[in-house]
Amino acid sequence: MTTQRHLAAILACDVVGYSRLTERDERGTLERLKIYRKDLLEPLVSEHQGRIVKLTGDGMLCEFASVVNAVTSAMAIQQALAEHEAETPEEERIRFRIGINLGDVVCEEDGDLYGDGVNIAARLESIADPGTVLVSGTAYDHLQGKLDCGFTPLGDLRLKNIERPVRAYRVETDASASVAAPPPLPEKPSIAVLPFTNMSGDPDQEYFADGLVEDIITGLSRVNSFFVIARNSSFTYKGRAVDLRQVGRELGVRYVLEGSIRRAGSRVRISGQLVDAISGHHVWANRFEGDVSDIFDLQDKVTESVVGAVEPSIRLEEIKQARMKPTEYMSAYDLYLRALPRFYSMTREGFADVRRLTNEALSIDPGFNLAKALGAYIRSLSVSQCWHEPDDIRVAARMAQEVLAEARDDPTSLRFAAQVIAYSAKDYEMALGTIERSLLLNPNSAQGHTGSGWVNAHSSRPLVAIEHFHRALRLSPVDPEKGIALSGIGMSYLMLERYEEALAWGERALHEMPNYGSSHRVVIMALVELNRLDEAQAAARRLMEAFPTYTLTLQRQINPWLDKVFAERYVEALGMSGVPA
Repeated sequence: MTTQRHLAAILACDVVGYSRLTERDERGTLERLKIYRKDLLEPLVSEHQGRIVKLTGDGMLCEFASVVNAVTSAMAIQQALAEHEAETPEEERIRFRIGINLGDVVCEEDGDLYGDGVNIAARLESIADPGTVLVSGTAYDHLQGKLDCGFTPLGDLRLKNIERPVRAYRVETDASASVAAPPPLPEKPSIAVLPFTNMSGDPDQEYFADGLVEDIITGLSRVNSFFVIARNSSFTYKGRAVDLRQVGRELGVRYVLEGSIRRAGSRVRISGQLVDAISGHHVWANRFEGDVSDIFDLQDKVTESVVGAVEPSIRLEEIKQARMKPTEYMSAYDLYLRALPRFYSMTREGFADVRRLTNEALSIDPGFNLAKALGAYIRSLSVSQCWHEPDDIRVAARMAQEVLAEARDDPTSLRFAAQVIAYSAKDYEMALGTIERSLLLNPNSAQGHTGSGWVNAHSSRPLVAIEHFHRALRLSPVDPEKGIALSGIGMSYLMLERYEEALAWGERALHEMPNYGSSHRVVIMALVELNRLDEAQAAARRLMEAFPTYTLTLQRQINPWLDKVFAERYVEALGMSGVPA
């Protein structure tokens, strides 16, 4: 038997969950699949100048001389199948996954094909999501600019029985776009850290597990070579049974870290596993044990292990900055961990608890700058939310200045302090310098970029602010507090006098976080400037229902804007809508 080698575009296709479908209804499934092969697959492959090399029980292998034709055929197949199955119940629906590769193949006399060109297509098909098409890097290189579709990079994949990593892309077709297109993978290694399971048997230890994960996220995000999803987006998966590949798609990351924490008395055990969210393969797993007093060392070990597993070329010295102990007093740190979930609650009661807990932490360790910075920020933000005490503006500014004098290398403390200094102290130059240093130390902090957005907005730099807000939204795409960034974008467009855009962003912000006062005010001013006064008055009534103690007098007292003309226009617009003096 003679063989020949040639270059070909190979399309591999199979049915998702074929065994389950046939077990449920063997005759019906086989009949439908037979019809689809005859009426959809064979005609669409032929129409695009391809040939079916062979059929299997639940799939087929096809050859094309043109990779453009192969992908066009695959897109048409997925679109046609999605339309035919649209009325079928989800659990009975036939769906294909397709992999395409351009490579060298061996052709036997009987027309069958072998070789890496075929194997890579088959492996890509095996990891494709239902209804999607994956293409190899060699195929992608010949497709750019030739098709009316998008491509999401998946990075270099380790495929079963394939020696070298394979660069791959997902084709974004109408058939696979039943949900919003996921964020594209960043160029650098990208990771999300899911909430660790509390294995202590004590629900009161939940805050401890959450706090440790937050610190691990911070440590990883300070590695410049990594892209790390923010805590708020990661924690939307808390308490849910999740598919890690789905998590990777939704957050736009390559790797997902999950694990558990068990605390018994003074002993702590941290178990973690790192999963490639594209292939589903385990990259690393380990367990660390120690005393509670060693908790910072245990966090460092987890962080270092993840860095070493994902990117061996990264020098671990890059995370040395993440090793700084925030306090020598475990009891003070414990109080800070208890404060965090109350801070994220974004409620009056939660803020009151944060004030109390940070005060207690500082009574134990007056030099605990992270607690002091959070205490300053909670006071400053309480003023904006009308949840403040009489002396909060002055006290917040004083505490932030103390943090600056003592915490030059802690990005979280600097970020809190920068926002307070801009909002409460109105020292814009100092605030800009502080937030820049915070982002230099931790360039992957979504909250840092949100803070930078507000500092720049208050400093009359709305275009720069918008860039930072968008960066925050990418770093934390499913953040329950994304309304803060959305509101900032709206406020920045108000400053640019682009009122339609400001209104759109303000309304999005209100939808996400109805309890965030700034969003109400963005919508009100935009409506006033657009001469939609009836709607502005209705929006003002909603503001006053949510924040009954808010007045124009308070707004003039706290107006954080460097641009005094804008500050006055802002107050005037609120007054025109009916906000009380």
